[in-house]
Amino acid sequence: MTAPGTVGIPRSRATGTAVVTGLGVVAPNGLGVAEYWAATLRGESGIRRITRFDPTCYSAQLAGEVTVDAARHLPGRLLPQTDRMTQLALIAAEEALADAGAEPRRMADYATGVVTAASAGGFEFGQRELEALWSRGGAYVSAYQSFAWFYPVNTGQISIRHAMRGPGSTVIAEQAGGLDAVAKARRHVRDGTALMLAGGVDGSLCPWAWVCMTRSGRISQRTDPGRAYLPFDLDAAGHVPGEGGALLVIESPHEARQRGVDRIYGVVAGHAATFDPRPGSTREPGLRRAIELALIDARLPAREVDVVFADAAGTAALDRVEVDALTAVFGPRRVPVTAPKTMTGRLLAGGAPLDLAAALLSMRDSVIPPTVHIERPAFTEAIDLVGAEPREASLGTALVIARGQGGFNSAMVLRRAG
Repeated sequence: MTAPGTVGIPRSRATGTAVVTGLGVVAPNGLGVAEYWAATLRGESGIRRITRFDPTCYSAQLAGEVTVDAARHLPGRLLPQTDRMTQLALIAAEEALADAGAEPRRMADYATGVVTAASAGGFEFGQRELEALWSRGGAYVSAYQSFAWFYPVNTGQISIRHAMRGPGSTVIAEQAGGLDAVAKARRHVRDGTALMLAGGVDGSLCPWAWVCMTRSGRISQRTDPGRAYLPFDLDAAGHVPGEGGALLVIESPHEARQRGVDRIYGVVAGHAATFDPRPGSTREPGLRRAIELALIDARLPAREVDVVFADAAGTAALDRVEVDALTAVFGPRRVPVTAPKTMTGRLLAGGAPLDLAAALLSMRDSVIPPTVHIERPAFTEAIDLVGAEPREASLGTALVIARGQGGFNSAMVLRRAG
């Protein structure tokens, strides 16, 4: 076992480089990068009582909803054939590519690709068509149901809309899958693909999906938005789900220079994914190993990490696992820890990519975003949790952690460009 801050770094490991040149964000507390980031630094939450259906009869009633009229951002022909999450993904993709100054249609064929993460596909679209089937008959089911519900639909619709005909795939895993999708895009860039769009935009705020999520036993049943989702707090009682996420434009430094890019958000320096042992095992959870392997991949000692964006499960047991992993790797209170997702909820496969965007913006602006609503921190002896106010800090490296239901763990290291 290595001591805190001394993870071994093999000198012979070839890592390659991929840089982030564009961001697209759709979040419950802000649409677009500028609006989201400003709201986040102000500590503004987008968690509220669900409005898309009446949640009165359900055990949980709060969610992070994105406020947007998709018809103002997308062609009318796309609206009847896409689920809500796909509409949000298309909006994020448009912003990310524009932010990077990238026009895939003007690039060589097969030079650009898409990797997205998803947890369950287009549940909302699927519920609507099932209702039509059982109430009116098969003739009233949309032909678009054949693909609108499907897990890879965001990848497919983005690639069609922007003529991105290179590598295309989808990672099926909530939370951790968002980091894994970006890592897969990084591998494609290493292998020679000029530009990749990657991340996750997810969400299923409809009765059918809501029943599935609340059955997990991890959803907060509180009705006060300010007291519902409290990771690392003595009053933690579960998390609040949400919709949205982020997409990142990833390319090699060479390709970015060739395109004349004059601003790079940061470098995807390292990544690792692990699985927890089976339930009841005496073996250690896999989160610490994911962090250590990501640092090895980045050729970075733990002492050089300047901030951690936590998974922040919001239950006492899972928060303790994360705190123990951080303490084992970094030592007690050696690195600031933040969880801006307390303002958005956990966005399924979109949550970790949104944390990546926040981490890159943090390094750009030398500020750590707040963790709001935490009044009784539970692990003060172990972690330096950033509270209700942003914290100014010189940031060169950030670690983003994500865990998914079923034992998935993922960790990604970002470095500031230059």
